[in-house]
Amino acid sequence: MRRTSFDNWPCSIARTVDVLGDGWTLLVLREVYYGQSHFDGFINTLGIARNTLTDRLRRLEEARILHRRAYQTDPTRYEYLPTDKGRDFFSVLAALNAWGDRWLTDDGGVPVVLHHHTCGHDTHAEVVCSSCGQPLRHEFTSARPGPGYPARLLDHPAVQARFTSSSRHADRDASD
Repeated sequence: MRRTSFDNWPCSIARTVDVLGDGWTLLVLREVYYGQSHFDGFINTLGIARNTLTDRLRRLEEARILHRRAYQTDPTRYEYLPTDKGRDFFSVLAALNAWGDRWLTDDGGVPVVLHHHTCGHDTHAEVVCSSCGQPLRHEFTSARPGPGYPARLLDHPAVQARFTSSSRHADRDASD
């Protein structure tokens, strides 16, 4: 079965979804950030099928999010470690974790607490504007074509409508 590819879409969200593929990929990355690096360890902690895990690890290697390094010979066994690109993805999972803590936690409290060793405090992720530091909220944000948006698509009516409505939406919400 052929998988739909978003690799060439002019959208970073679509391209990221193309790399991730499904929830198993996010859970494999979560385990990497929790310190798991061995194939059998992923099997034990996630209960994932071997063929599914093999596919997700291959996809993460091809995307250069993880790299494979032999830690044993005879038989050869590998550990899967994050690359710089993979380490940078941690903030995305931390943001997903914060959203889940806010909207999906039951009365027992949050299931996992992140601790920031640099300052010594428990923490959660917040997405903020890189210029002013204010929370990045949908109602105060709009989208516009960036320099990498394909010029051949800019005159398409649907593209113009998308970016015009995004701007109008942000202006309307800001005034509410």
